[in-house]
Amino acid sequence: MKVTEHIASGTGTRISFEILPPTKGTSISTIYDTLDMLMDFKPPYLNITYHQTEIDLKKRPDGLLEPRIVRKRPGTVAMSAAIMSRYGVDVVPHLICGGFTREETEDALIDLHYLGINNLLVVRGDGNPLTGRFVPEKNGHEHAIDLLKQTVDLNHGKYLEEDLINPEATDFCIGVAGYPEKHLEAPNAESDLFYLKAKVEAGAEYIVTQMFFDNLKFFSFRDACRKAGITVPIIPGLKPVSIKKHLNLLPQTFKVDIPPLLAGEIDKCKDNEAVRQVGIEWSVEQARELMRNDVPIIHFFTMGRADNIRKIAENIL
Repeated sequence: MKVTEHIASGTGTRISFEILPPTKGTSISTIYDTLDMLMDFKPPYLNITYHQTEIDLKKRPDGLLEPRIVRKRPGTVAMSAAIMSRYGVDVVPHLICGGFTREETEDALIDLHYLGINNLLVVRGDGNPLTGRFVPEKNGHEHAIDLLKQTVDLNHGKYLEEDLINPEATDFCIGVAGYPEKHLEAPNAESDLFYLKAKVEAGAEYIVTQMFFDNLKFFSFRDACRKAGITVPIIPGLKPVSIKKHLNLLPQTFKVDIPPLLAGEIDKCKDNEAVRQVGIEWSVEQARELMRNDVPIIHFFTMGRADNIRKIAENIL
């Protein structure tokens, strides 16, 4: 089933989970161990992230640092197929601009189509960790909307090779990301909303938000979307704080606010175990309020850990 069909067919609020591919050299059993803890809650689908190549700085014998390109988390397409086969659950692989040419994007979409995977979350991807700038591949996409349009073209049977005979159309249900506190590169919330609406008009069928820790920001974002004429489902994304470093790391990395009350409780914690408990309790209260306000699905970012997500799910379902 498509994500939109899951939303339309369900009653009440359900929960979905986002899984990271294992790091290179790690067995997929690490992902199975995580999912075994979460499948009791009957998620309608699972998201699988995609990670482009990264740049590491390796120290040379002369003491200078030399950049090298590495790919630490390959396997999104294969992992999507393996999870779908093992658990019988729909999967939503992420598709990104970074690291792909248009031809490679089309090949990935064809592979997913052949596997019977018809849900996607289309995002641009992160910028260079050293410079902060996003640089597309040569003959790649610079913006998520361009990647979205290529996927929509395939849904209409339009391939890059124009002289194909009777090309088969794909049938992807395409989601995009939304930012209750605006995208970190957007000059203001109004322009961010303008580009989000453009993605919906180009064919996006649902929105999954970036993490947030203040539900009022989500409700304001949802209201602004509706006022702007964006009517597709909006799925809130939650991530529980789990270590004390998150107090500074999450605002710095994702440009999200930590509410003063939550920050104060984290600051009082003597160790990360205490922080983890605070994060669970905060997310439980967030989720309960969201459920009272008619969200169809709550999307949890697991970041490779499941024990805290399981405790949250046990308290809200």
